[in-house]
Amino acid sequence: MSRTYKATGINLKSMPMGESDRLLTILTREFGLVRAIAMGSRKHNSRLGGRSELFVVNELLIAKGRSLDKITQAETLESYPRLGQDLKKLIASQYLAELCLHQALSEQPQEELFCLLNEHLARLERSPTSQVLAHLTHAVFQLLVLAGVAPQVHLCCVTRQLLPPDLTDRNWRVGFSIPAGGTVTPATLERLLAEKRPLRRHRVSEASAAALPPVQAGDATMTIEDERQANASAFSSSSSAGLHRRLSAPELMLLQYLADAELPEPEALLARIQPGECSQRTLDRLWQSVEQALRSYAQYYLDRPIRSASLIDACFATPESA
Repeated sequence: MSRTYKATGINLKSMPMGESDRLLTILTREFGLVRAIAMGSRKHNSRLGGRSELFVVNELLIAKGRSLDKITQAETLESYPRLGQDLKKLIASQYLAELCLHQALSEQPQEELFCLLNEHLARLERSPTSQVLAHLTHAVFQLLVLAGVAPQVHLCCVTRQLLPPDLTDRNWRVGFSIPAGGTVTPATLERLLAEKRPLRRHRVSEASAAALPPVQAGDATMTIEDERQANASAFSSSSSAGLHRRLSAPELMLLQYLADAELPEPEALLARIQPGECSQRTLDRLWQSVEQALRSYAQYYLDRPIRSASLIDACFATPESA
């Protein structure tokens, strides 16, 4: 059996190892996630120096090792140098890399995931800074589609009723329920919230219950159990806030566009939302809200936190939300 193998891969994660090496986590077309050592890549003028940077696509020759494989040859096929020259693009790229690390498999071909990531990294690199968040959100949705867990955005998940956004009504709202799998009618959302509260009351820990304020003496209208349930209800409202939310018509419209292969130009979106009234800043806030909803959804179904999220919030905060 050969002790070497060839693979085409993109570097998703890098960490120093020893005095001059790097340990790379690589998404390969042929074998999924591979962890391999780039020997001497941190040395000055190393052959593997630039080839071991993040988001570089290489044709690799890898030697199998007892615990970790070693990269013996690398020929660069593609790189995205402008991602590192713009802070927003760099953070967005790290966000996508983290999602891919969560859903990629090892020792199995990952052709579709490899191609999708490269496609969206190229879009991020080409996009103006003002559209980075929109392209990031689109990429996140498409990665969820590939994983088979994308939210439903055109129908109510429960009633299967069509949900076209009414952009003429500023008070129009639709529900977005992560446990239900996406958009729901307002009435369905209210029912889901009503069903959730009593269920969560019994999940309050003994430590939390012990920390509740005592019932005042002589209060004949509220028992200790009533007090605990009242506080538990408040606790459930705050803890379930990220799982259920209401979306405006423009937010739903943006969510529905994410299911398409390409996003419309910003001018077309602005014209649809509020002709003559909507500004780029308003559109930025809408994309920020949609990204946060989709991020919560992704974390729920992938069952892992997205650590880049705090950087996204800080980097893309609009003046009103900062």
